Amino acid sequence: VSEGEDEIQQLQKALLDYLDENTETDASLAFSRKFYIAQWFRDTTMETEKAIKSQKDEDSSEGTHHAKDVETTGQIMHRAESRKTFLRSIIKTAPSQFSTLKMNSDTVDYEDACLIVRYLASMRPFAQSFDIYLTQ
Repeated sequence: VSEGEDEIQQLQKALLDYLDENTETDASLAFSRKFYIAQWFRDTTMETEKAIKSQKDEDSSEGTHHAKDVETTGQIMHRAESRKTFLRSIIKTAPSQFSTLKMNSDTVDYEDACLIVRYLASMRPFAQSFDIYLTQ
């Protein structure tokens, strides 16, 4: 991971590179690419809304807020904005231009793409709470 770069964002970019590169062989990958971009944008928006709601709930219940909580909310907001900016830039980029933005796309093969998808899926709320559902 490069200094100052988000690990999740780099994995997303690698997956989008792979999907874009293989769209010619499988047309459904174009839909998958658009779906992932939309889902990640939605997840980022939901994460931001949850951070704002939790901060408001803490403020109203305690009357004061802790510096650590404010810093955490600020970090979440900053990370969310950088992810949204990244996704917007990907959306605005035409597929033909996207190939010029590729980095390390030659290192991502089918198995790596599957591993990236599994990792990113494990970060979703349902996957994280699956053990709770099983125990219930």
